[in-house]
Amino acid sequence: MMGYILRFKTAAALVLLGLLTLLAGIGQKTFWAPAENITATAPADATAAPLTVFDEKLRTAHGGPVKINVKGEGSFLLAAGRPDDVAAWVGPTAHNTVTGLSTDGTALEVSHTDGEATAPSPAGSDLWVTSENASGELSYTWTPPADGEWSLLLATDGTKPAPSSITMTFPNDTSTPWAVPFMVLGILLMAGGALLILKPRSGGTGPDSNRRGSRPAAGRNQPTPTAESKSTGSGNGTAQQRRVALRVRRPGLAVALLTAAAVAGTGTIAQASQTPAPGPSTSPETSAGDGEAAGVPVLLDSQFRRVLEQVAGAVDAGDAAKDAGKLEPRVTDTEMQIRTQNYKIRSQVGAYEARMPVRATKLLTTVVTNDRSWPRTVLAVTQGEGNVVPQLLTLTQASARENYKLVNSTPLQPGATFPAISRGGTDSLAPADKSGLLYSGEEALAGLGDRLSSADSAFKDKLVEGESSPYIADTLAYQADVVASGVNGTFSFTHKVDPASTAVFRTSDGGALVLGRLDFTFEGTPKAEGDKLTIGDDAAALAGSKETSTGMVLNFAEVAAVYVPPAGSTDPMRLVAATRGLVGASFK
Repeated sequence: MMGYILRFKTAAALVLLGLLTLLAGIGQKTFWAPAENITATAPADATAAPLTVFDEKLRTAHGGPVKINVKGEGSFLLAAGRPDDVAAWVGPTAHNTVTGLSTDGTALEVSHTDGEATAPSPAGSDLWVTSENASGELSYTWTPPADGEWSLLLATDGTKPAPSSITMTFPNDTSTPWAVPFMVLGILLMAGGALLILKPRSGGTGPDSNRRGSRPAAGRNQPTPTAESKSTGSGNGTAQQRRVALRVRRPGLAVALLTAAAVAGTGTIAQASQTPAPGPSTSPETSAGDGEAAGVPVLLDSQFRRVLEQVAGAVDAGDAAKDAGKLEPRVTDTEMQIRTQNYKIRSQVGAYEARMPVRATKLLTTVVTNDRSWPRTVLAVTQGEGNVVPQLLTLTQASARENYKLVNSTPLQPGATFPAISRGGTDSLAPADKSGLLYSGEEALAGLGDRLSSADSAFKDKLVEGESSPYIADTLAYQADVVASGVNGTFSFTHKVDPASTAVFRTSDGGALVLGRLDFTFEGTPKAEGDKLTIGDDAAALAGSKETSTGMVLNFAEVAAVYVPPAGSTDPMRLVAATRGLVGASFK
């Protein structure tokens, strides 16, 4: 009878424990389930600043898309860019950085960096891959525009404080790995308890069986049981039942403790999943130029196309009005000088040829550097309306807060092959760097200058052009013709490299494409007293007169691109693109 009672109690305990365990598993899937999202708000007492940066680690801290809600007075923008680009644009300006979440997950952690009180307006910067403009309120889903890390910049016009009412909603970890095991374990425990209750009663155990069972007859050879032996013999069943009961209760106790911990800790688990420890605080200064940005192209294709459209628009406006002032937002250096003088000449000489138009389409290829320092130089090859041959455009961004501007444009030589360069980004080399090359960028352009200056140049066989690309041949023929026909003067021609304009990009075969400017100077002096030299109408528009008895100087800006083979190659360098424009004329 005693064994049946103990068995019933054990079975009841197992059923109860199973029920609790099952409820714990179900609870983790229902009423104890963690919230699907975490919502955190920026502190209202944060120090005001004109710029607010969202650390790149916030986007990936919890997986899935992050939603941002911003409220502010008037107009503001939220722009996305590479962390090092955002940091470089922020520069010395005072700013706040949203770095992570508070311990309880309800507040955003915001750090403040002192600095200059204002910054230029970030609107329209080429650094931003995307930007959202808003007035009053903005709801934004933070998704990456491409692989890699991305930061956000929040600002008004750079002078007023950035909006401070910021709420971020993150996806929460709603996984409940213990739910199913608890439910399975609960069912098994309840089934085990039920089986134990339903097990048939055994009639061969306990004290009654000892009394009713046959006992060996007392005899001469069988000792009379002592009190000790009676106690031992009659207690074997009870002791055994106690040991069985203990063996049953101990696992039950362990399950009970586990279940209790699970039930009590489910809320804690859910809460912990909602309030992860904040990530390390990273200010824009520390993230600028970090190793993670290495090898990342400075422009995505979408950025490049947007830049080209704005450059082409500015050039179209300037060309149509013959107004160099309209070029200023997107044109500089050699291209600005050539087009400015072209407008001046055309205003006086109607037959003078206009510069080739700049088109954003058809975009044939791009060359984008992985060098993330400034200045940054990129290339585009386009052939749109008015481009008889493809045109090579060179654009440079002088600093983080400046936009890309067209530095020069030059048509590809007819029949020339543009070297293969990875569109996913390539290395740029210093002009003097000869690593893996037959010639450095400096040597290549100097060789071109010498080749254009002298028909007997040492580079005659080291730098060639195609039969249908006679820029070098035409230049040498023009200079020889001037000397032969100018009986009243002595003439000289020089083509010198402008070192500041040289840019070198690694090609896919290990060679390099070198671009740069040469200053082509054409000087003439009368041979004898009384002799006069006459210049053309185009030069006269810049010099102010057509004749001189003291001498003249004509200045041309030459833009050229040269392919340099890799080291060990037996091939010569090749002229890929070249053009020149008159930029000056004066009398001695």
